[in-house]
Amino acid sequence: MKKAKIFGFSLAVLGLTVVLAACSGGKKDSTGGDSKGNGKDHSVVVITDIGGVDDRSFNQSAWEGLQAWGKEHDLKKGADGFDYIQSNDASEYVTNIDTAISNGFKTVFGIGYLLADSISTAADANPDTQFGIIDSVIEGKDNVVSATFKDQEASYLAGVAAARTTKTNTVGFIGGEEGAVIDRFEAGFHQGVIDTAKELKKDIKVEVEYAASFGDPAKGKALAASMYQKGADIIYHAAGGTGQGVFQEAKDLNETGSKDKVWVIGVDSDQDKEGAYKTKDGKEDNFTLTSTLKGVGAAVQDISNRALEDKFPGGEHLVYGLKDGGVDLTKGYLTDDTEAAIKTVKEKIIAGEITVPESPKEVKE
Repeated sequence: MKKAKIFGFSLAVLGLTVVLAACSGGKKDSTGGDSKGNGKDHSVVVITDIGGVDDRSFNQSAWEGLQAWGKEHDLKKGADGFDYIQSNDASEYVTNIDTAISNGFKTVFGIGYLLADSISTAADANPDTQFGIIDSVIEGKDNVVSATFKDQEASYLAGVAAARTTKTNTVGFIGGEEGAVIDRFEAGFHQGVIDTAKELKKDIKVEVEYAASFGDPAKGKALAASMYQKGADIIYHAAGGTGQGVFQEAKDLNETGSKDKVWVIGVDSDQDKEGAYKTKDGKEDNFTLTSTLKGVGAAVQDISNRALEDKFPGGEHLVYGLKDGGVDLTKGYLTDDTEAAIKTVKEKIIAGEITVPESPKEVKE
């Protein structure tokens, strides 16, 4: 595989670029399409992980990015343009990838590291098809591009936010399935809490649980209930569709007013809407403290554009981090003091003054 590249892009700027491209006229180029790629013969599909294309998180972000790409180039949903194939179980990965290839899609994305083996096998059997794997690295294949994110950096900022907000001095982390990717979320969050607690001279406990699934909201709700019962007032989830259960438990507790307000930190996209609720006395409120952002959709859109322009980055490993806007943290409902502290920490991470661990084993107490 070619040397890893830090690909610079800003989520906000990329979104603006899409709007401008959609509003401008296209100048014809020598390929028969215009300057936006309209008229070129290309099609892209995303194969989701379990949890659904509407998981309000990882899968949904990828699909929204592909929809934006389709709109940018005036393509229609379907085999001649762009589409998604939903995986409801891990046993469907291979079948769904085969379906995508049979339908003639030129670029096929596996959304999530759990699809890596299936994408790798398909790439060997179909050298003329372009493949992308999100959140994993497949080496030595010129028809596969790998895209990963420095999730630990955004998660560190979430840890700072949690440590500066908690009133009970107990916070929680709920992961989907254990593995290198979710390790980054856990490690970054845990280290952010520890470092901030030291700065504030506080003793803050971090509860950690895994649901062993990205598509089990009931399990997520049960784990959240246990954590809140143990005294946690903030839970950061990196659990895909399972995280919907975390939000539901927080909503139930906050609406009944049976205890002090509890919070959830969202993941992969701004999950502010998931935290909307009415208090016991009927007032509108929100319990999504903040959300870590991950440019899954932007990465899908970027790679799809490169493929459309006959510049598919096969064999490359693209890395999207905090420095270039590949990951970030929303303002949410953080206090001004907390937001200022996070800004300072963010600058230190970008400058290399803070190195965020990628594995729980590397977390320093």
